[in-house]
Amino acid sequence: MKYPLKLHVNQRTYNLEVYPSQNLRDVLREELGLTGTKEGCSTGNCGACTVIMNGMSVKSCLILALQADGKEILTVEGLSTNGQLHPLQESFIDKQAVQCGYCTPGMLMSAKALLDQNPNPTEEEVRDGLHGNICRCTGYVKIVEAVLDAAEKIGQ
Repeated sequence: MKYPLKLHVNQRTYNLEVYPSQNLRDVLREELGLTGTKEGCSTGNCGACTVIMNGMSVKSCLILALQADGKEILTVEGLSTNGQLHPLQESFIDKQAVQCGYCTPGMLMSAKALLDQNPNPTEEEVRDGLHGNICRCTGYVKIVEAVLDAAEKIGQ
């Protein structure tokens, strides 16, 4: 049996019907076509599925879709505005913080949540804010540099 679900995703409202066992990641990807939210470990350990829900970064594989009913969700697709990249996206490109790119959406969303709460973080605070996001390619140095660079751009 399916249940009604109202999601507010990237400033759009969606009325859906979902099974109680469906997680938010699968609804975003399969029902809404927002494939930037990646499927990684499905256990909340890798961070590839990170989105922002009501201002907090969450692992969407661990959130039942029905738990997100009426909540504000931001995915990586919602970062850019009118075709203009978000400063975080620009910094990830400029600082070469993207290699294979699989972890990038989750990293961007965790970084966005961090900068929304702390617009001028230290390197240690950035590392702490990205905790729970695994990157197997970059070694994190360039990712941290990109987040710090974006903080400067946003603060100007």
